[in-house]
Amino acid sequence: MRTMRIFTKTQQNFSRLLFVITALGLSFLFSSLFLNAADTDGKSPKVLAIVNARIVPVVGEEIASGTIIIKDGRIAEIGQNVSIPKEAQVIEAKGLIAYPGMIDAYSSLGLVEISGVSATVDNRETGRINPQVKAIEALKYDSMHIPIARANGIVAAVVAPTGGLISGQSTLVKLDGWTNREMVIKESLALQVELPRIRGSRGGFMGFGRQEATISTDKALAELKELFHKARMYEKRRQTAQKNILLPLPDFDETSLFLLPVVKGELPVMFSVHGDKDILQTIRFVQEEKIKAIFYGVEQGFKVAEEIKKAGIPCIIGSLYDLPPTWEDGYDSLFVNPGILNKAGVKIAFSSSSSSASKDLPYHAAKAVAFGLDRKEALKAVTIYPAEIFGVDGIMGSLEKGKLASIVLADGDLLEFGTKIEKVFIEGKEVDLNNRYTELLEKFKKRELKM
Repeated sequence: MRTMRIFTKTQQNFSRLLFVITALGLSFLFSSLFLNAADTDGKSPKVLAIVNARIVPVVGEEIASGTIIIKDGRIAEIGQNVSIPKEAQVIEAKGLIAYPGMIDAYSSLGLVEISGVSATVDNRETGRINPQVKAIEALKYDSMHIPIARANGIVAAVVAPTGGLISGQSTLVKLDGWTNREMVIKESLALQVELPRIRGSRGGFMGFGRQEATISTDKALAELKELFHKARMYEKRRQTAQKNILLPLPDFDETSLFLLPVVKGELPVMFSVHGDKDILQTIRFVQEEKIKAIFYGVEQGFKVAEEIKKAGIPCIIGSLYDLPPTWEDGYDSLFVNPGILNKAGVKIAFSSSSSSASKDLPYHAAKAVAFGLDRKEALKAVTIYPAEIFGVDGIMGSLEKGKLASIVLADGDLLEFGTKIEKVFIEGKEVDLNNRYTELLEKFKKRELKM
């Protein structure tokens, strides 16, 4: 029996040793596979060299034939006479134009899949006052619209919630990533506030889909003023109670808590504001409350362009696929609006205001060019200007040394409908341009023609 116990114990020890050796072996194997996979996941090699491209940096002069060196996701060198590192993977770009990737300044990418199917629409929260809502929480990172937009040169987008008076917080995302968190560039970008539309508005597809305002702009701004005042008092009571232990802390107020970054000037407010009189009212409100502001929509901004310029408030242009809010403004009022604002000195940026039409962002800019906007300014309005408006121009929006290598290689003018996007890099990684459209194209190419 003793011999049997010794043998059994020895067998157990041997089994444990064998298990440990096997585990270590598998660990080494999986580590090797993981490292090999990391080398071929699109992020490697660490150094890329795009050569012989015509470079349009957006800021500064164009380079007729130059080189862009990419290291660790950023632009390490850019210019005409640039030395190519020996370890670099060379990408021949002769005949192609290098642009900074475009930024959609207002969209519902990842929030709306099929607008007619309510189960796929997640851009609206219940209630009217929702400063705590963050668009990133509802972002569908595998939305089919994201690769479609990306394939047309859009590398980043503002994803914004809608509905109510305070809709929530928008987020700036890059159009690449395995999870919604991985896509984040700036999580809390702006607080979204929706003011009433112009009464009798004809906006929306074929004039439908827009409802009459239920409250006036006066009442909406008065309600906001009260909410901001309440948030300031809430913070004052909290600070007083923290200094004096004999005083109780105020009852938890979620709305006031999430409005504190706004009243402290840390978080801008993006006002959806439309008519000229409403724009003027909102300018006065912003100045009185001493908050940071961005205007979105501004369909009648051309009527008060000088006032907007004096206030120093940048404007995000709404969809140019809409109809004029009032026929009296003229059929072309939406198209001439960006040019007038730009000439007045207002910083503008274009938006798709959509998910399925985000791919059309460059064509909104092109429409404005056809109605008077300078072409170079139009290109800036989809690249560097939105980056400046949202405070990320230090890392994106133009092709400059040190910035993230989010680059588009195209065979022609980026704003032209017929231009083909050959390659897109997001933070130095070449991204796949296949999408639902290309899948359908290949499918129907293979279809047998029946006589």
